[in-house]
Amino acid sequence: MYTFFAPLIMNTNELILQASKATEILQALTDEAIGTVLCDTAEALRKATDLILAANRRDLERMEPTNPKYDRLQLTAQRIESIAADMRHVATLPTPLGQTLSLSSRPNGMTIRKVSVPFGVIGIIYEARPNVTADVFSLCMKSGNVCLLKGGSDAEHTNRQIVEVIHAVLRSHHIDTAVCTLLPADREATACLLEAVGKVDLIIPRGSSALINYVRSNAKVPVIETGAGICHTYFDESADLAKGMAIVENAKTRRVSVCNALDCLLIHRNRLSDLAELCAPLASKNVIIYADPDSFCALEEYYPSALLHQATEEHFGTEFLDYKMSIHTVVNLDEALSHIARYSSRHSECIISEDMSAIRRFQQAVDAACVYANVSTAFTDGAQFGFGAEIGISTQKLHARGPMALNELTTYKYLIEGSGQVRWP
Repeated sequence: MYTFFAPLIMNTNELILQASKATEILQALTDEAIGTVLCDTAEALRKATDLILAANRRDLERMEPTNPKYDRLQLTAQRIESIAADMRHVATLPTPLGQTLSLSSRPNGMTIRKVSVPFGVIGIIYEARPNVTADVFSLCMKSGNVCLLKGGSDAEHTNRQIVEVIHAVLRSHHIDTAVCTLLPADREATACLLEAVGKVDLIIPRGSSALINYVRSNAKVPVIETGAGICHTYFDESADLAKGMAIVENAKTRRVSVCNALDCLLIHRNRLSDLAELCAPLASKNVIIYADPDSFCALEEYYPSALLHQATEEHFGTEFLDYKMSIHTVVNLDEALSHIARYSSRHSECIISEDMSAIRRFQQAVDAACVYANVSTAFTDGAQFGFGAEIGISTQKLHARGPMALNELTTYKYLIEGSGQVRWP
């Protein structure tokens, strides 16, 4: 079925070399041509829904439904349609390439122009997230980058089927399929990718903290981290209860396996009397709560006993990726800020408050890529930010931070023009 799959006839190093040579192909394509390819691919993915779902079922059969990765791995017809819609959206976005970022003239008449250009070859290492396969292709194609996809074995059949669809469209447009290369799902391929100095320009890992730490520690190629999402929501003394109930429920239960899901609720001590009502929607979805002593007492008579546990140190600073959440009581905003500073992964943090001075202080003091006020952290997403699909959420500060989309997949070069100027000592 997968006769297209190059690793069957080519080793990983050869695949990486072929991909590095394909950068010239993308440079020759117009933005209009790229847009046509992406729209055609989106339609092809939609038409191949049954094939993709069949491949996805083969992967799902090897994973326990209780595994937190199961929801990320699972595709549905609706999710495939959403993937296709994101791809069509990316096709309509302005090109990030060839943009003049700055222009200046020197006293000698020389002009210096800073222009956006592709990185070249971008490697993505990811786990049970088959949607990433299509998202990365669309973003890399639109930004003029070749993509090297290193998916995990959990999603091997799904990734192969999606790439088969992409390759069929590329061939129909007479484009070398190496511009979208799927590497084998084994660890050897990861090691080859991390050491591909001179062939790969950038690596972006997406997955667990263990994966990200491994890539950071072993890569010889530059890396942009898409860190784990240990997300907090602080319910302030002035918070509106109705807003809080909606935000907490949504941030925790919309999709528990995503990096922007709520992990720890911080509550002002003077609002403990509202905690039972604040958490009531979570009980209906069987969310397990690990509560500190004060919040445990506030919930003990109201929250299902089978779902309520005493918190220990390990429950703070944990990315649950499950129907689980911790609660910590604070005496004021300062203590909430201190707790976040200690345990945050600098991904997404939220304050629920009607006190504008508290909101402004929270926004200024919290060191995170995305800081929310009275909005669910579920919105940390490239599509929700209007960027189209995203390649990941960067939690570092160099080059890119937050949802990374087209602009974050470019670097720049300087174009210098003159009329014969020379420089002597």
